[in-house]
Amino acid sequence: MRLTYLGHSCFLLETARARLLLDPFLTGNPSASCRAEDLTCDYILCSHGHDDHIGDAVAIARRCQAPIICNYELGEFFAAQGAKTEGLNPGGGVDFPFGRVKLTLAHHSSSAGEPGGKNTCLGVAAGLLIHSGGKVVYHAGDTALFLDMALIGRAGLDAALLPIGDRFTMGPADALEALDLLRPKVAVPMHYNTWPPIAQDPRRFAAEAAERGHRVAPLAPGASLEL
Repeated sequence: MRLTYLGHSCFLLETARARLLLDPFLTGNPSASCRAEDLTCDYILCSHGHDDHIGDAVAIARRCQAPIICNYELGEFFAAQGAKTEGLNPGGGVDFPFGRVKLTLAHHSSSAGEPGGKNTCLGVAAGLLIHSGGKVVYHAGDTALFLDMALIGRAGLDAALLPIGDRFTMGPADALEALDLLRPKVAVPMHYNTWPPIAQDPRRFAAEAAERGHRVAPLAPGASLEL
């Protein structure tokens, strides 16, 4: 299994049976390592409805005929735009040809802006727990620290993708506490340095995590990690 960081909170997870695109925000993303139109995938997974996590989801889904796996309300939003969807809600999971996806809790909001400043609520934010080929990958989405991460960690995580940007999500200090609860084999930081308000030093975060016995692998956009 190969994990490639595409910038912000977007990853490509290549399993033996499918290419999974997580939180596709490439167009307008200053940290993106590729263009949305150059990507192909079999499935798209979205943690919540903010534009910096779903920006290219519909366009890629329609071009690749790739179902979007997400919360139910967000799925209805995508379906109205002509995308195939698989709707879940936190605590629920679905078996797919490549493995199983379960939505976990996440403490965050989920909405889409409309002209005139009106926001549409798009269900609840979630994390993504992916089982495939004997590996378990947890994409936390945008979230605060919460104690039930200890329950998520019981799945035996091969990798945890954690936000460290602060302001809108956990910052580095809370992400260290999250590692103590999740105890993954490796963690990859995300949702940082895309814009000045979420600027962080991932190498410092990795060093502080190592002092607590955790392995953190900061990836530059476009870099990959074998799991």
